[in-house]
Amino acid sequence: MGGWALEVGKMALYMTFPVAMFHWFNQPEYFEKWVTETKRQIYPPENKKDREDLNNCIRSIREKRDIELLNALKELEKQEKK
Repeated sequence: MGGWALEVGKMALYMTFPVAMFHWFNQPEYFEKWVTETKRQIYPPENKKDREDLNNCIRSIREKRDIELLNALKELEKQEKK
């Protein structure tokens, strides 16, 4: 059939192909580009309007909680005076 030269050639191809693919796909530039794009898809950059809405929501919840705590404190003071 092919003899030893064909077997050596096949073995060289079997060993070279995975190493070459590993080297090609693990280049820092390619990997960094892929990681950056994936990260932007998962965690999009913040929008100022969304951030303001979130802060307003947090502020309103805190104000409601503070009012409830003050009312509870006033009720407690009324009970202690009696």
